[in-house]
Amino acid sequence: MNQPNATPAGPTRFGFFIAPYHPLNGNPTLQIQRDLELVELADRLGYAEAWVGEHHSAGMEIIAAPEVFLAAAAQRTQQIRLGTGVNSLPYHQPMMLADRLALADHLSKGRMMMGIGPGQLASDAAMMGVPPARQREMMHESLAALAPLLRGEVVSAKTDWFELNDARLQLLPYQQDGIELAVASTISPSGAVLAGKHGAGLLSLAASDPSGYEALMPNWKVYEQTMAANGHTVDRAKWRLVAPMHIAETREQARREAEWGVGHLVDYMKRLSGMDMPWGDTAAAAVEQWTGPGFPSFGRATIGTPDDAIAAIEALAQQSGGFGTFLVLGLNVADWDATQRSARLFAEHVIPHFTRANRNREASLNWANENSERFMTGLRAGIEAAFVTHSQALADALQPEEGN
Repeated sequence: MNQPNATPAGPTRFGFFIAPYHPLNGNPTLQIQRDLELVELADRLGYAEAWVGEHHSAGMEIIAAPEVFLAAAAQRTQQIRLGTGVNSLPYHQPMMLADRLALADHLSKGRMMMGIGPGQLASDAAMMGVPPARQREMMHESLAALAPLLRGEVVSAKTDWFELNDARLQLLPYQQDGIELAVASTISPSGAVLAGKHGAGLLSLAASDPSGYEALMPNWKVYEQTMAANGHTVDRAKWRLVAPMHIAETREQARREAEWGVGHLVDYMKRLSGMDMPWGDTAAAAVEQWTGPGFPSFGRATIGTPDDAIAAIEALAQQSGGFGTFLVLGLNVADWDATQRSARLFAEHVIPHFTRANRNREASLNWANENSERFMTGLRAGIEAAFVTHSQALADALQPEEGN
């Protein structure tokens, strides 16, 4: 727990949360390839994690099986951890999903993580005949079977939508301690309760939404209480917060780059909700709305400089009381070149601020400066001594030998 008046701990791990959001007028094959390339770039730049979502309708979020995508990403990367963000548990027979995650963990040599949620898009549930009112209950039922399966236990369970009889995984995950689980949490405490019951991490997807922002601390308190009630140890390092960000060298440049593609997000929100959004009539007005009051579901975006990103993350740390990992929500509102520059700027300037990677470099330079007179005096003395020695050697070499 934080001490009174102590500065909350900022994140020390960073990554991407890729839904993804892709315009309907693009080449879907190339869009998915760019998602893979973003994970590759993140791996090279030292990001710690990449999470990929699961969706089945509405045309924009076109990765249907995150574990399949992440298996491909695993072959292209070396260090970055890979998470399903998130698996919609009511859409899957739990043993089949556990089996796929265990296989992906072997393909990635132990880099898999599993995000858990009830399913986000109402259109997904409608097509599969999943009752919206039952989705959270089904998620609880599924995880009660899935978690022990991943631990290697034998599970028998019967609900009105799946049955397991002495079920067990023939192949356990690559990770000896099992696959790390993280439960999606937005505004209500239901995600915090489920995570606390099973000792899973917390994945706060609405951290930049005004309501989600205000719910961070209340949900954490529910999580702490539920963890303690179920005999689990609370660790803020396992708390992940997600927020949309795009950065450039100047705020003006970042806003121009975001204006390039923000229209497809506005159109997506309009068509999913059936609501008019007058601030979306122009790209500039949409970006103004997004960075001010915020977008429905997407919350407020940080569109600016690395310093703006640092300030936004520090505000989240203050509001939450401290968390372990910050995930940049992949937006696809800037073109591909600008998206890559944003990722590089974040890695170059934002991540080292929080990891304190340069904490000894400034001290080292200050020490050299404070002792510069002593060091330079010794250096000059050494140069002068060398000059005298070599001058004498040269003079001796030029002396004619006796008898010549």
